[in-house]
Amino acid sequence: MRVAVVSESFLPTVNGVTTSVCRVLEQLAEQGHEAIVISPAAPKVPTEYAGFPVYTVPAMAYRQFPVGLPSPQVSRLLADFRPDVLHAASPFLLGAQAIAAAGRLGIASVAIYQTDVAGYARRNKFALAAAGVWRLIKWVHDGATITLAPSSSAIADLETAGIERVERWGRGVDLERYHPRNRTSQLARRYREFLSPGGEVIVGYIGRIAPEKQVERLRALRGIPGIRIAVVGDGPALPSVQKALRPLPVTYLGRLSGEELAAAYAALDVFVHTGEEETFGQTVQEAHASGLPVIAPAFGGPLDLVEYGIDGYLFRDDYELRNQVRALVGDGPMRLRMGEAGRRAVLDRSWASICGELFAHYEAAIGQTRPAQRPARLPA
Repeated sequence: MRVAVVSESFLPTVNGVTTSVCRVLEQLAEQGHEAIVISPAAPKVPTEYAGFPVYTVPAMAYRQFPVGLPSPQVSRLLADFRPDVLHAASPFLLGAQAIAAAGRLGIASVAIYQTDVAGYARRNKFALAAAGVWRLIKWVHDGATITLAPSSSAIADLETAGIERVERWGRGVDLERYHPRNRTSQLARRYREFLSPGGEVIVGYIGRIAPEKQVERLRALRGIPGIRIAVVGDGPALPSVQKALRPLPVTYLGRLSGEELAAAYAALDVFVHTGEEETFGQTVQEAHASGLPVIAPAFGGPLDLVEYGIDGYLFRDDYELRNQVRALVGDGPMRLRMGEAGRRAVLDRSWASICGELFAHYEAAIGQTRPAQRPARLPA
């Protein structure tokens, strides 16, 4: 197959969208497919990835992210490459233009719903804006041959908005990098000695530190004896998180990647995910792959990833969060049982397996008729 990947986010920006796109490109290369990448321009964007050329289009900066702007270059690139299918990762402005261009060229398109943009507007009390964003999301995804959503919660949101032709496609996890055996590595042992000098139970959050991640909720753990808290990541909400958690025994490790990130997971005893706006929850899978029990909100993507009482807990408020952490802190054998169950739960979610499902969706989209002509203008 020839696949054009248009992503609203790409390297050097690291987030869930970028990670997913990189893994897909690696699997495309491994299986001998052809591909190109189109992404927003930013400093240090690579000119190729996994052997595929990377093209950039003009962008503007917003909240530390480059946002791709509509450009005639997108249509030209698609017309020149003539892909069998367009992969639009978390489509918004750039992705919307690419889907429209693919429609005009008779190219099948697969839109990957991944970012809760409407949730951002709602959280910031932009009720009218949230309604408008959903109209825009519907307009974008109605132009695609197929929309893929990562969780049952995300599918329900899309269907409520009137979006049709929605299928489920989850995310893979690196089962070799994130592995319980990392606990015995020298780097993980050093992290444990640094984070827990007195042998305390380490409760950790790993991920971007942004308002929607609600890391401040860890303040509910104040006063629980025998714990140390580790926060791994960076982002615009770091100052407010540090202020909210100031009285707690917290260590901030900054952003980690590669072996250091895997070792940080392995150094934890309990993984806590705090945000309620996750369409999926990739760090939940990475924690499970590392053999950790997971505590996460009973909202969005974690509903599909955490089996209550088996490999973790789901909380609805800070009171439940506190009680669940207390329960695991005080029960080492339960932490071990839940961690083992979490590892078993992700064994069939390697990126090779998950991308096999994606490529099947590509083939299904290619086999379908061309979507109806979309409106020429954005909805008012």
